[in-house]
Order: sequence, then C-alpha cells, then structure tokens
Amino acid sequence: MTGPAPTLTGRYLLVLDDTLVDDEEAAWDAVRAVTGGEPVAVFPGLGIAVVDRLPEDGAGPGVRVDDPRVLAVEPERRVRAISVDRAVEYIDTAELTWGLQATAVATSARTGRGTRVAVLDTGLDLGHPDFAGRAIQAKSFLTGVETVQDGLGHGTHCIGTAAGPLTPGEGRRRYGIAADTELFVGKVLTDAGTGTDATILAGISWGLESACTVVSLSLGANVREVSAVYEAVGRRALAAGTLIVAAAGNNADRSAGNPGFVGVPANSPSILAVGAVDQRLGIADFSAGSSGVDGGQVDLVGPGVAVYSAWPRPRLAATLSGTSMATPHVAGIAALVAEDTGATGSALWSQLTSSALGLGLPVSDVGAGLVQAPGASEEASL
Repeated sequence: MTGPAPTLTGRYLLVLDDTLVDDEEAAWDAVRAVTGGEPVAVFPGLGIAVVDRLPEDGAGPGVRVDDPRVLAVEPERRVRAISVDRAVEYIDTAELTWGLQATAVATSARTGRGTRVAVLDTGLDLGHPDFAGRAIQAKSFLTGVETVQDGLGHGTHCIGTAAGPLTPGEGRRRYGIAADTELFVGKVLTDAGTGTDATILAGISWGLESACTVVSLSLGANVREVSAVYEAVGRRALAAGTLIVAAAGNNADRSAGNPGFVGVPANSPSILAVGAVDQRLGIADFSAGSSGVDGGQVDLVGPGVAVYSAWPRPRLAATLSGTSMATPHVAGIAALVAEDTGATGSALWSQLTSSALGLGLPVSDVGAGLVQAPGASEEASL
C-alpha cells in the first residue's frame, strides 16, 4: 500500500536566513522585498514564510530565489492523516491496552505533570466525557473553514493515546499516557483528513510559542526527499527545547516485499521518525522503513496495530492501526521522560532512544527499538 502521491497547492515555502528568526518585522519586510508582494503567512519563530508568488527568475528549475535572505524554496504540499483502516485482532486486558503494557506505561509513576504536549491533527471531540474538566488549549488553523471540533476521529484517537485520562469512563480500558500534561490541541487537518504545509507550520509555530515540550504529527506526504523547510523547523524547534515527533508513514507492503520509505516531514534529520509494531512486537506490514536519504531513517517504534483509544461521541472509543497510532505513544512517553529527568529538545530525543527496548529486528525497520516509559523494570517492559 504505497498511498497517493502528494498534490501541490500552487504556493511556495521559503526558509529564511537564521538572522531573521524571531524578528517579525524584519522577516515580513524581507519577504516583501524578495517576492515583490504580500506574503500569505510568516512564522517568525520558525523562520518560514508562505507566499503565493515568486520573482519571475525564481520559478525555474529547482525552484530557487537568488537572495541571501532565502536559504531554500519548496512548493507547498497537501498532506494527509496517516492511518490504516483495517480490522486487526488485538489483545488488551479489561484495564489496559496492549500498547501501554508493552511500553511499560502501566508501571511508570510519571504522568507528564509539568510538561506541555501539542497534538496537531484533525482536532478533538471537545465534549468527550473522558476529557471533561481537563485544561485544554485548543485552536483551529483552518481559519473560517472548520472549528477545532473533530469531525473525523483521527485527532481524537491520537490525542487519547498521547494524553488520555488515567481512569476513563465505565466500560473503557485505560488508553492514555500523559494524563497530567498540559494539552494543546491544534486542528491542522480538515475533517476529511487533509491539510497543507502552511496549516501544519502554523500549528508548529503555535506549539513553539506555547513552549510545548513535544509536538506530535501523525501526518505526512509520500516524498523521499528531505524538506529544507521542515528540517529548518525541526532544528529550530530542538534549539528552543521542543521535540517534534512524526509518523514515518504507511507506504510499505512488507508481505509483498515492499519496505516503503519514510516521508515528509518525518524524514527530516531533526524530526524524530516513528514506525509501528504489532502485538508480537514485530514490524507492522504497513510501517515505512528507512530510506537512503540523510534523515530518512526510522528512529523509534511504538504500538501501531489494533490500538484502542478515544473516539468522538457517541462511539467514545475505537481501534485503529497505523504509524499515526504509534506516534502519540512516543509523544506521550516523551512527556513522561521530560517530567522524570527535566530533559528537553535534543537531550529528550537522546533519552528516548537510549532507553528504548531492543527488539532484535533490523535498525532500518525499528531504529533504536520500542519506546519505553521511565521508572519501569525490564521484566515489566518485556
């Protein structure tokens, strides 16, 4: 299952020189001077601009702008939520999902207190009873199009895994990890599960401005080449103390001999790429493998097959598969590690990979291994 090739919006993304980062006025002025027009958006904290036109000499081969204030230019893509709609038998207990058992969340004393996690997706069912009374910062970046209310379910499911409650409502097993993190919900994908680079960048910018410990992206595009835009964003986020984790992608069909490849934005060297394993801790058939490009490797894996989590009313819970489901496991556990050690940014990345459970599988498939919560015994992890 390779998935559709990405489509383009007709707009462009500019990576601005580091000297313009965090200088809003200078960044806007520079983009106006370079393009001769008004930008669609400028994200000063990221050093990224979105424009609907380039100078006439900038639209040629390679799409470039010959100005030292612009480090790179890329066409803006449309992206999609990354999940797999397939029925898979799963093994949970009445109290816990299999994923929380395999990653030792069940035996960890940490709950993400003192951290902030941003999940950028299709939003959240704000009336879901498992999130009643929870302090949530919510914002839609689909201005004038859709509110943050989740009309698809993908976002609610991912948020449930990353930051759901310790004790959900009657009849629902525990599925959430960082129950006490401060939760930031950014709607960057429509209720059809699609979005653009501009909406995602706006959400990431919001996450950095809000000093989030982790930004979780269960989305992407099937593009092998590393995006200079997302690499600049990932690098600047790490420097600011924010770790971005992203789904590796579902473009593999391993049973047919196709290992797939890690797509944008997960293939950026400064964004942590997450693959998926099944209940037997084997690589999921759909989970993308490492490619030969710099940054195109899988860094960690999380539970991604038959994952039970929150779902919009009236259903309240559902089971899905995909690297989308593995990614919020890593995001939630990153919050637990940050609470446990105080690590942020690159240090948090290092602690997540160094504490991962080795699976005896190729590094190209699982990276450092299965993400593990802090404060758990090896016996409990296995």
